[in-house]
Amino acid sequence: MSLKQFRAGGFRCLAGFAFEPHPRLNLVTGANASGKTSLLEAIYYLGRGRSFRASGTRELVQTGAAGFHLFGVTTHGDEQHRAGVEVEPGQRRARVDGSSATSADLARVLPVQAIDPEVHYLVQGAPEVRRRFLDWGVFHVKHNYLDNWRRYQAALRQRNAALRQDESPATIRAWDSELVAAGEHVAQQRKEYFTEYLRLFDSISGDFIPFDVNCSYYQGWSVDYSLAEALDKNWLSDRARGTTQQGPHRADLRLQMQTRRARYRVSRGQQKLLAATMMIAQVRHAAPHVGAELLLLVDDPAAELDRGNRERLFALLQDVPAQLFITALESAGLPQGLPALSLHLDAGSLSTLL
Repeated sequence: MSLKQFRAGGFRCLAGFAFEPHPRLNLVTGANASGKTSLLEAIYYLGRGRSFRASGTRELVQTGAAGFHLFGVTTHGDEQHRAGVEVEPGQRRARVDGSSATSADLARVLPVQAIDPEVHYLVQGAPEVRRRFLDWGVFHVKHNYLDNWRRYQAALRQRNAALRQDESPATIRAWDSELVAAGEHVAQQRKEYFTEYLRLFDSISGDFIPFDVNCSYYQGWSVDYSLAEALDKNWLSDRARGTTQQGPHRADLRLQMQTRRARYRVSRGQQKLLAATMMIAQVRHAAPHVGAELLLLVDDPAAELDRGNRERLFALLQDVPAQLFITALESAGLPQGLPALSLHLDAGSLSTLL
């Protein structure tokens, strides 16, 4: 999957622009606050329907603008798709090939992953961060996963609402069968995905990470019980707390070094290298299932990495099956030797370097 054309208007500090990305490598340079991260964020938003650094859309709109628009043309072999997003006060419209689209529809025609300066939160952050990472991979590999996850979330919302309102046991437990049916599917698909992913991650990490790390999957309840049994055992606690405490919504990827969490054992730079390796392994794993290269956005790869770890990261990027967009203050901090398009941002204005 390649982004062949991209244009944006009204997004953060970026002046209206359009360009045709290189199918392999796009190098973006510019001073601090020139808009480099915003450019990657705009591409990410077109593929995900959300930002990788903002929770809402208000701060994404350029000062003085009513809203923003993003548009891209993607190619996949002989196929071509047109995707667009328009955000105005109180509404957002997404379209793919002329039809109204969801975030999932955008993700299918523009599968994008990002390694940004906050990527270390994949190691250091809460389980929710790792669940999102896990679910992105499962979504692109298990094609009915989204339906199962939505079924589970709907049943979970209803059960939790009944718990909070202190409904009768019969009313609360009425949601258990749907919760269990969808939840077991979600957990099994995640487990199957993780088993495949882990083999690739282990093979990569052994070559590029200068420390040993163990990655394991926690499904959200003890493997000694079925989900139905776990709900039974936690029934009184769920009633007391007003929420469902066992299930796929509590899943996690556990990263450990010598029986302790990796977040307590490695530096910020090492966390970044570990998280970036996890991302690159995920992109490598997803590519054959998608049937094409993906998009990988890499924002300021030199930040908080010493020379050795920076070289390890650049080595990982050399053969990743993805169309790359990489930013840096200057070209000396970027990978060399690959065919590329060199771009420069100055106060939000984009230009091509010869």
